[in-house]
Amino acid sequence: MKMDSKYSDRKLQAIEAQRIAHEIAFAPIVFQVSRLMIRHGIFGLLETSGRETPAGLTANEIAGRTGLSLYAVKVLLESSLTAGTVLYKDGRFTISKIGWFLQNDSMVRANIDFNHYVNYKGMFHLEESIATGTPAGLKELGEWPTIYEGLSSLEPEVQRAWFGFDHFYSDNSFEQALPIVFASSPSNILDIGGNTGRFALKCVESQPDVKVTVMDLPQQIEMLRENIKGHPGADRISGLAGDLLDKNTLIPGGFDAVWMSQFLDCFSEEQVSSILNRVAAALKDGAKVFIMENLWDRQRFDTAAFDLAQTSVYFTAMANGNSKLFFSPDLERLISGAGLKIADITDGLGLGHSLIECVKG
Repeated sequence: MKMDSKYSDRKLQAIEAQRIAHEIAFAPIVFQVSRLMIRHGIFGLLETSGRETPAGLTANEIAGRTGLSLYAVKVLLESSLTAGTVLYKDGRFTISKIGWFLQNDSMVRANIDFNHYVNYKGMFHLEESIATGTPAGLKELGEWPTIYEGLSSLEPEVQRAWFGFDHFYSDNSFEQALPIVFASSPSNILDIGGNTGRFALKCVESQPDVKVTVMDLPQQIEMLRENIKGHPGADRISGLAGDLLDKNTLIPGGFDAVWMSQFLDCFSEEQVSSILNRVAAALKDGAKVFIMENLWDRQRFDTAAFDLAQTSVYFTAMANGNSKLFFSPDLERLISGAGLKIADITDGLGLGHSLIECVKG
């Protein structure tokens, strides 16, 4: 994506710009209304009824089928109608194209759950986070220095939404990344920040002899061990507890490949530099480093860049207060500064990941 061509000018009529400004002002309300239109099955009813004769449903019919009061249904429908997610003709409501995507697009649904359960209350504290460099909104979920220490202790709905969001984006990329990682036939891999071991499982399931060591926080290693139980190849996955924010935490050497997926974006530039320098110092001759990230400026579609740039604000208010999804030149500078050389970059994996293959510089 060339930033100059996409962001140097946006030609809008004044009335269009005003409409968008008002949509932003009322965005929290439209978000919650749309979420409830999904939760109470109204979008689903309207989608089905649109294929019937006569098409659509009246407000009374929707109230009868959902069990909501007529008042509640009218409030939700009128908000949705003016927001463009439903249509109205001859007294009957049908779903619009926008509503259809809210109802059926799995990426949209993952984003909605993530923003409602994880981010919504905490975003009230964004200004404090911007001023202090701390995840001020995290107190709405629990008392931890960063969200990563609290993942295993989150309320079930919050935990489901967080992991649902994280896995939705990462899992869609793993299958396409595996052939690149195993092109040089590594026999042992260090997965730094491997979370619940989903990539490690993919590795051992696809390669009969490979061994994977997952390095992460102690809490995550416990979740890893529970998650891999009973899976084929789990005996070839081992856990190594360590806090990578501690500059004295050494990264072990001797591995053929080091894998980091959606990991470095969890840290400040200073912390990323420290981690990459320790990775480079531990790297044996001929070994490779694979870094998979959602780089917002290397996306094919503008909607993807938008989603990723907004996700950065989650890191600011909720996760740690000092990181974001990378602008690719920033990450390339940090990689080079650690004494690593970029051998190749593969874009467009899964739902917009880039895989950066590095060797010793």
